[in-house]
Amino acid sequence: MRISTVASGSSGNCIYVGSDNTHLLVDAGISKKRTETGLNANDIDMKDISGILITHEHIDHINGLGVISRKYEIPIYATPKTVEAIKSNNKLGHIPEELYVEIKADEHFNIGDIEVCPFSISHDAAEPVAYRFNEGGKSVAVATDMGKYDDYIVSNLKKLDALVIEANHDVRMLLAGAYPYYLKQRILGDRGHLSNEMSGKLINDILHDGLKYILLGHLSKENNYEELAYETVKSEIAISDNKYKASDFDIEVARRDVNSMLFCV
Repeated sequence: MRISTVASGSSGNCIYVGSDNTHLLVDAGISKKRTETGLNANDIDMKDISGILITHEHIDHINGLGVISRKYEIPIYATPKTVEAIKSNNKLGHIPEELYVEIKADEHFNIGDIEVCPFSISHDAAEPVAYRFNEGGKSVAVATDMGKYDDYIVSNLKKLDALVIEANHDVRMLLAGAYPYYLKQRILGDRGHLSNEMSGKLINDILHDGLKYILLGHLSKENNYEELAYETVKSEIAISDNKYKASDFDIEVARRDVNSMLFCV
């Protein structure tokens, strides 16, 4: 399996997941041109994409969805309430009804040779999900935009080979920053976003010998920066009581405007 972030951050999100035979996108929050350029950098053509899996309806996850889906007639997979929310967004233009495929959390399905496993997350959206992908005995996951995690989330992220995980903000930067009070409370709440520290704690709960790649994603432009997210997560691993060190894993920070490397497992 392969995974790469085309864009990841508060200004737009699009992630590629694929096998030798099946190519998927998780979210389409950037322009068609940027998406095409990002895929082409990994020798993938948009015409090869078999499906777009939407996590939730916030604009940084669906901004390019209308143009892309109309141009290439790619099926859109999303939960029923997310589909309803997408349809109500007039900025996307009309998306043909036949392109929508409704899915449910905890109900697995296949696209080509990839098993897709949606699971519920806590975020201030209609019916948000994260995704785990299984193929050929390998597993990768995309888990961002969640204000908290619990045993259910951890169970869905066990025994992965690669992971894109949210490290959205530094709490101190957020509290000292210019955001209005209500927005700070939203981000810090149970339906907001994971901080760097919480991301590190979640990662600690799923570390195992087979986990090869960890991509820290969805960083806030205003309340975080790459080195801080990276060092904070590494510190959480260092002070934990498990047997692992941060140096045991390839930990990278996903960029908002540059492809990550294509991780192959």
